[in-house]
Amino acid sequence: MPPHRPDRQLSPRQARQLMDTAYLAAATALLWLALYYLPVGGPLFRLALPLPLALLQLRHGWRCAVEGVLVASLLLLALMGPIRGLLMLFPYGCLALWLGWGWRKGLSWWLTLSLGGLIGALGFLVRVAVLSLLLGENLWVLVTTAAAGLLERLLSLLSLGPGFDLGQVQLMALALVLVQNLLVVLCLHAVAYWIFPRLQAPIPQPPRALEALVALDPL
Repeated sequence: MPPHRPDRQLSPRQARQLMDTAYLAAATALLWLALYYLPVGGPLFRLALPLPLALLQLRHGWRCAVEGVLVASLLLLALMGPIRGLLMLFPYGCLALWLGWGWRKGLSWWLTLSLGGLIGALGFLVRVAVLSLLLGENLWVLVTTAAAGLLERLLSLLSLGPGFDLGQVQLMALALVLVQNLLVVLCLHAVAYWIFPRLQAPIPQPPRALEALVALDPL
C-alpha cells in the first residue's frame, strides 16, 4: 500500500488570502443586492461597490482580485439570475480590477481616472444595451429622441433659434455620461485615499492639481 500522505496545510499567508477573498467578494455581492433592493442609499452603494475588490488586489495581487470578481459574480448569479447578477461586472467588476491594478502599480491618478471614467461609460452603455435587448426597444434612441424633442420645444418657447438634431443630442448625452463617470471615479480615488491607508493598503499620492480636492482629514 502507498504510504499515507498528510493533508497539505495552508500557510498563514494563503489562509489570509482565502479569507480576504471570501469576505470582500461577499461584501461586493451584498452591496450589489442593497443597490437593487433597498429604497435608500443607492448613490452610496454605487460608490462603494468597486472598493472591496480593489482593496483585495492592493493586498494580495491580481490573482486574488480575479478570484474575488468570479466569486462575487457566481454568488450574484445564484441569487439574482444571469442578467442582473452578471451586470455587476459592467462596469463595477472591471473598474475594481483596473483601479486595484493601477493603484498597486503606482500609476498616476490622471491615467487611472481617465481610463476608469471610460470603463464606467462603457459599462453604462452595456447596461443600456442589455435592457434594450430584454425590452425589445432601443432605449438609447428612445431617450435621446425624447430629449431632442424636449430641447426643440424649449428653444422654440424661448425663441432661441433652431433646436438640436438627434446626432448632436446623442453626442451631448455621451459627453454627460463620460463626465458623470469621471466624477464618480474621482470620488472613488478620494475615498480610497482617505480610508485605505488605515487598512495598510495606501494608494499613490494625488497630483498637485487635485490635492485641494482630496486633502481632507481622513474619516
